[in-house]
Amino acid sequence: MPISRRRFLAVASAAIAATTLPGRVWAKYDQERFPGFKVGLQSYSLRAFDVDKAIKTAGELGCAHLEFFGGHFPLNSTPEQIAAMKQKMADQGMTIYGHGVNHFGSDHAKNEEIFKFAKAAGIKNLSADPTPDSFDSLDKLVDKYDIRIAIHNHGPSHRYNTALDVLNAVRDHDPRIGACADLGHFIRSGEDPVEVIRLLKGRVFGIHLKDFAEQKEKTKGVILGKGHLDVVGVFRALRQVDFPADGCLSLEYEENPADPVADIQECLAVASDACKTAAS
Repeated sequence: MPISRRRFLAVASAAIAATTLPGRVWAKYDQERFPGFKVGLQSYSLRAFDVDKAIKTAGELGCAHLEFFGGHFPLNSTPEQIAAMKQKMADQGMTIYGHGVNHFGSDHAKNEEIFKFAKAAGIKNLSADPTPDSFDSLDKLVDKYDIRIAIHNHGPSHRYNTALDVLNAVRDHDPRIGACADLGHFIRSGEDPVEVIRLLKGRVFGIHLKDFAEQKEKTKGVILGKGHLDVVGVFRALRQVDFPADGCLSLEYEENPADPVADIQECLAVASDACKTAAS
């Protein structure tokens, strides 16, 4: 899909700025690009790259914040490896603000190992696919570590298919157990992402910005706004529900994994335009 000249100039200037951006001015850059929000990247979008190339590419794309997936930052990392990753990100002026999607079950000790990893890495938000028998354990752990659990929906046939499935799962549990709303998968489930955000008010700790061409199980991922995602409406809804400043708001682009950079650039430009419109 051809990119417009205006959008090409926007994404190109963002990439050029990011390659030379000192860490101390990332916050100002964030607010110019995404007023009121910190928009980052789920590293799964760059899953064909090794972690060093993924971090470098994310920085060149103007993303100061990364939500890592386990292939880039394994849960079994040693303390030395965790310290090295934190330093690597700090050297780029970048932050780790989420990790997932992680499985949680009835084994409290195994669940706690994930929380220990997150605490050591300075991660506030864990996107999760918890089994129904895991919640007693999770209530204890979110209280002990003050780390959020954000249930990630995976679309039709998944146990957390609809927003109501997520809400029913968390309603009687610690208020730090909520949702990582994958807006693309909610589209696949036939739901309106904007209404999903409103329904989950107070429990939305993560967002995966993603768009799909059709509201059905098997469909194609597309550039934000080219499918069923009302991108301006999403940012307006996030303002209405007071999405937390330290929540995990990530672009996740799953298409073309071998060479996704141009598509990610365009998605980020769409998100930036939408965020500015929503703020006006």
